[in-house]
Amino acid sequence: MRGALIIGRERGLTLPPRILVTGGSGFIGGHVAAALREPGGVIPFRVRLLLRNPVGAAAAADVVRADLADPVSLRGVCDGVDVVLHCASHVGDDERLTETVNDHGTRALVEEATRAGVARVVYVSTAAVYGRGPFTDAPADELPLAPASPTSRSRAAAERYVLDAGGAVLRPHLVLGAGDRWVVPGMAALTGALSARLKGCAARQSVVDVRALARAVVAAGLSEQALTGAHHVNHPEPVGSSDLMGAVADRLGLRLPDPPRDLDEARTRLAAKPRALHHLGMLAVDHWFADGGFWARVGVDPGTGFARSFAQHAPWYREFLER
Repeated sequence: MRGALIIGRERGLTLPPRILVTGGSGFIGGHVAAALREPGGVIPFRVRLLLRNPVGAAAAADVVRADLADPVSLRGVCDGVDVVLHCASHVGDDERLTETVNDHGTRALVEEATRAGVARVVYVSTAAVYGRGPFTDAPADELPLAPASPTSRSRAAAERYVLDAGGAVLRPHLVLGAGDRWVVPGMAALTGALSARLKGCAARQSVVDVRALARAVVAAGLSEQALTGAHHVNHPEPVGSSDLMGAVADRLGLRLPDPPRDLDEARTRLAAKPRALHHLGMLAVDHWFADGGFWARVGVDPGTGFARSFAQHAPWYREFLER
């Protein structure tokens, strides 16, 4: 965290910068809040958590109760703040709520940050704003946005508010780790629906350990460089789809009675299961996004790679799926 005091010096402050984290009780935001408590559990920054429900929040943090779905509640949340790390989002089937939180909520937050004179805003978005691939070693500055779902459309809209304000947007693809209730559980369900491994699928997927992503979010907010624009934040080495699903089956101890299936066989097997077929369609083509030197620019290690990091998170996934 070499840049921890940079913003404080830029603004003539004698204290470390005050950082506002949205979504601090969620998957990515929770890991960002944890990264800000390193090392030794001591908060080296003045941290403010914006929470819709602050019950159980860390006692060492300044907590404000506010809701992105209620712009009025955001008034004043950025006062005295130097950096906003915007990790909150709504992912789900309620299209109206998704638009309210991700689109309108982000617009209101950015307007409040601008009014309060916040130095930097970093928004954690998603590579889903590009739509479906294939994307092979693709840089962020060469890909047009083509969001295909209400969630990705609302997050693409949120990006525009941040970028127009001179902020930074981070676009991970598959985020893995403790707290993930979508990616690996979805792959486990897909594998279970197949009742077999997926063989011969050469497509590659960009992945990132949520702990490395959290460190990158913090570093982007505190970097000595004026980090702006959109950036891919995934481990530099993509993972083959067959290897990805095989690791999920092995580490989670899934029972797969049938012989491995290739893509055509898998599509036939899943013909009556549109949700599983949708997930298979993503895995069938490259979603490999070039990082463009992002990790080196912010001075963060992207982690050990998929195999080792997934092994570390496997116990959490097993417990979650058992529940």
